[in-house]
Amino acid sequence: MASTTLPRTRSIVPGLALAGVAAAASFALTTVVHGLSALLVAIVLGIAFRNLVRLPERVEAALAPGLAVASRRVLRIGIVLLGLQLVLGDILRLGPGMILVVVAIVIVGILSSLLLGRVLGISPTQRLLIACGFSICGAAAVAAVDGVIETEDDEEVVVAVALVVLFGTLMIPVLPLAASVLGLGQLQAGLWAGGSIHEVAQVVAAGSAIGGAGLAAAVVVKLARVLMLAPVLAVISVSRRRALKRLDAGGKRPPIVPLFVVGFIAMVLLRSTGIVPASVVSVASGVETALLAAAMFALGAGVRIATFRRVGVKPFVLAVGSTAVVASVALVGVLLAG
Repeated sequence: MASTTLPRTRSIVPGLALAGVAAAASFALTTVVHGLSALLVAIVLGIAFRNLVRLPERVEAALAPGLAVASRRVLRIGIVLLGLQLVLGDILRLGPGMILVVVAIVIVGILSSLLLGRVLGISPTQRLLIACGFSICGAAAVAAVDGVIETEDDEEVVVAVALVVLFGTLMIPVLPLAASVLGLGQLQAGLWAGGSIHEVAQVVAAGSAIGGAGLAAAVVVKLARVLMLAPVLAVISVSRRRALKRLDAGGKRPPIVPLFVVGFIAMVLLRSTGIVPASVVSVASGVETALLAAAMFALGAGVRIATFRRVGVKPFVLAVGSTAVVASVALVGVLLAG
């Protein structure tokens, strides 16, 4: 067994090493350009590498196994570590009203996005990826859903990730300005930001622009949305199992609760005990982002630029609609809860 394991391990090293270098480069660029998402940089680097760099076929073949591992297993490890950023006590202190608002944001956001995507004629997997990314936690949610449904077309994953990162970034200056126009205080503005913006890093950026009280509220609400990732993935997994059973498909059925979701929940519970030092949480946060960045590069490296010309404007229309619905539900909820 050892003799077969060693060659397999060696085969994934080149691709994993390349993804690791790309993740490091993404981090380096974000330190120069503040507010830039490492995940967005990584996926752009992956697309550029795939379309601008011409490699011999044997080199591409050598990189493929490692990039495949990065796009699947590495991102799942990153999602597990994401659980260490959540503390159940902080979320419970939001109160039942705001917790219900968070649940409404996720459920209404997903269902309305699925409906709009269907009207637009977007594929079921593409609209599900976009719906969950915009309603829960951006690129991490897209990657997690892909880990459950195992999308056959990686280009759909890349498009969904690019859209949630793009629109979430646009919300960083727009939401604080809109909150000011509406006369919201720092606390309400922060709650709205946490309920509306897609990525955790983007919420932090918008919360910082709002002010101290707004930043704290924004982060807690955003992490409450992240916590919704576990039940949503469980529902998707069960639905997929039932669909495969109805079709009498002979392929492998996903588990009722994917292993990486169990790991995510375990990390949430571990962090909530208070025994994890702050220094460990900080390091885990950096590692989590690095792993997801490596995964995003690997996904981008599997896509040709012609993809974005081929998908047309429909996914962008869905992105606009999803952003509007999520932000509207969050605003109404904040006003009612407050």
